[in-house]
Amino acid sequence: MGGPEIERLIALLSKLPGLGPRSARRATLALLKQPQSRMIPLANALQHAAEHVKICSSCGNLDSSDPCVICSDLNRHADQICIVETVGDLWALEKTGIFKGQYQVLGGSLSPLAGIWPDDLNILPLLQRLERQEVKEIILALGATVDGVTTMHWLYDQLLPWDVKITKVSQGIPMGGSLEVMDEGTLTAALTTRRSV
Repeated sequence: MGGPEIERLIALLSKLPGLGPRSARRATLALLKQPQSRMIPLANALQHAAEHVKICSSCGNLDSSDPCVICSDLNRHADQICIVETVGDLWALEKTGIFKGQYQVLGGSLSPLAGIWPDDLNILPLLQRLERQEVKEIILALGATVDGVTTMHWLYDQLLPWDVKITKVSQGIPMGGSLEVMDEGTLTAALTTRRSV
């Protein structure tokens, strides 16, 4: 087929979510056909992101600043924190444009079978935020999977000692569904019709 450079590029692209070997080959061909307008700008953007994007020490989002633009935005409601499993979930909820509070990215969900325990989750920054700022509501926006529900119940127990309203997203999130793949309408309905846990 191609030389080692091409094969390496295909192999690396095929490791990305949603890209198998065939899709990676097509993407590689598209890049190689227009290296000046596609490949070189992509390589530069990847290099720049690798050097500048970091994890927000407050919420766990990915951004080029720490704290991230969401945590730094003084127009957002600091008394409302939406807990999500992944940065992809945060981005999906942000696309709806409906939530104007802050976030906490857990970095996953509890899964004893996969070896993910409470200490593996990004929960300490949330507890520190509860200590230093007045939080009125915590929204549990976790996937409707067994691990997501397990994590939600564990979080509920952890948050009970705090004087805070605990709600969860409701309508429209099917069992086994991931927030990251839900459409904006479904996520908007889930956020606006949240209910107490």
